[in-house]
Amino acid sequence: MAGTIADRVRARDVERFVGRTAELAVFDGLFVDDPPASVVHVHGPGGIGKSALLRQVERLGAERGWSPWRIDGRELPPVPGALESIVLAAHAEERPLLLFDTYERISGLDGALRTRLLPALPARAIVVLAGRERPAPEWFQDGWEHVTRALPLAPFSAAEGRAFVDAHATVDEATASALVRWSTGSPLALGLAAAIAQREGRWDEGLLDANPELVEALVGRLVLAQEFRAGAPAERHDDVTAVAAIARVTTASMLAAVLPGIAPNEAQAWLRAQAIAEPVGDGIAMHELVRRALRAQLRVQRPERERELRRRIADHLHHLAVAGDARLVIDLAELVEDPALRWGFGADAARVLRPDGLRPGELDAPPARVRDRASEAWWTATRVLADAAPEHFVVARDHHDDLQGVAIAATPRGASAAAFADPFLGRWLEHARDHVPDGNALVWRDALDLTSDEAGDLASRVLAVINTATILRCGLPNPRCFYIPISPVNTASVAFARQAGARRVEGLDVLVGSVLHEAHVIDHGPGGVLGGLRATIYAELGLPRPADDADDRGLGAPVTEADVRQALRDIDRPSELMASPLAALVDAGPGAAAAVRELLVTAMSDAFGAGPDEELLRDVALGAYADPSTTHEDVAHALHVSRATYFRRLRQANERLCDYVLAAATPRLADAA
Repeated sequence: MAGTIADRVRARDVERFVGRTAELAVFDGLFVDDPPASVVHVHGPGGIGKSALLRQVERLGAERGWSPWRIDGRELPPVPGALESIVLAAHAEERPLLLFDTYERISGLDGALRTRLLPALPARAIVVLAGRERPAPEWFQDGWEHVTRALPLAPFSAAEGRAFVDAHATVDEATASALVRWSTGSPLALGLAAAIAQREGRWDEGLLDANPELVEALVGRLVLAQEFRAGAPAERHDDVTAVAAIARVTTASMLAAVLPGIAPNEAQAWLRAQAIAEPVGDGIAMHELVRRALRAQLRVQRPERERELRRRIADHLHHLAVAGDARLVIDLAELVEDPALRWGFGADAARVLRPDGLRPGELDAPPARVRDRASEAWWTATRVLADAAPEHFVVARDHHDDLQGVAIAATPRGASAAAFADPFLGRWLEHARDHVPDGNALVWRDALDLTSDEAGDLASRVLAVINTATILRCGLPNPRCFYIPISPVNTASVAFARQAGARRVEGLDVLVGSVLHEAHVIDHGPGGVLGGLRATIYAELGLPRPADDADDRGLGAPVTEADVRQALRDIDRPSELMASPLAALVDAGPGAAAAVRELLVTAMSDAFGAGPDEELLRDVALGAYADPSTTHEDVAHALHVSRATYFRRLRQANERLCDYVLAAATPRLADAA
């Protein structure tokens, strides 16, 4: 056949490109004489398909008569004038199409692009900047907001994922569905796993262990191609990387707890600088694909170290959670490995599903696939409850905003009159009120996974998302008992009940259409769900149940984020600092107030790294707290930022300051066993 290898590469790329219909429609609307936007920021995590979309946009633009100029941030020479020479050459074109890939590597050129290079381009020029990070606020100021558009690249939908598998491999329907679920919408993961599945004739997560080339490919595409921006060699940080691969979010206080002997804030700064990491609250989350791949690799290469670190992380999270941070139930659940338990609890599908409240009238005319899951009597009662008390509903939506799951639950103390009057929920609430100590129970009326049939699907994470959101919304800091409806025909729910140690309560079963919903109760014990989760993790590690969930093995009450925030507000009030829990931390006797203040000032200086964003966070923190006589408005004005930007940055700075101080306050859990 005629042509070159390059022609064959392009042809194969076209054949295998699927999905992104909405995004391509946006670009198609730009290739006109008077485009609605001239600059488009495509952003999304690594492996989400930004480069593939850019290649398709390049082909589309060329077909429409635009002249493509492709710039890869990884290949731009680090010499003065390199970008200028490319952009200036594009000035000679009537309709240039500038495509910047891996833009996060050269985002420091933002200012030069806006002030010097892009304004001189022809009026019909189109500029596409594709990177992992959201566009800087400055792209939506000073008139740029009229010609700039941000285009987040979402994970593949299930339909797009199936089409992608069909274009890349020949596998059966069950294997294709498993691949789509495992990849959580990442084209990179889906393509690599599809190749393994076609070779093996099946797919499950265990193949990560059996196919180290998949791990190496994922890591190589997402990590090794990105040079580390910190000075220290990566091999010196094996344990730091291991913690980040195990934990959902890694904080400096966690590193202090589980890795004695390291400088936790320095280790956190190193992790923050890596291309695979992104900030989440006061911590760092590793790119999810890399995290899963590295954890699989860790289990194979250093299994005992992985087990020990998982135990330490569980202890640390439990220690903080029982002190009042109920959100950490998500992080504890992330450490559980039993697929039956993960089916009903956890939040590892947050990238493709989000919990939400019920919208008015949403269940008045449910789709057929929803309505067919229960009887007319059930739906009638459900609509009554939804109208009277929508606060008892949590739903899961995908990134297209489509309904994927519905959970209905209440607590005996927080239930509405409508919940007690409900024919399905009322009797269970009354039983929990009368039989559970202090009514410390969460009672589910139902939890529907609308992506699977009545038999359920252990690989689905819909119930994990809505159930975890229900727990966090219920108002109980650490519920002891769960009342759950179990359908005997739903094999996934039966497996969950068995693995969770649920017991059936006679006399409470309800009939939903022709299907009996059995009433089962999970009693987590005096330590509540938090203690139950830690005990489950210990059992999976082959360790005896912790002796006393309630006292967290004598570690005492930790310093909390609220304590740090209050100390920051009281930074120039010695008497208040003396009474702060931080005073016990510094152990300076009469000089405790001065020592606490010194710790806070040190945190303002050292909790932030290098670069413009980090410098701004440092300046915001110092401006807000170092001189209490200065108002927030004064600081925002001095830093030349808007009020909204200032308070957003102040919130981020506070999270970092809290993590820095908590790292100093964290007991070392490595030797607590």
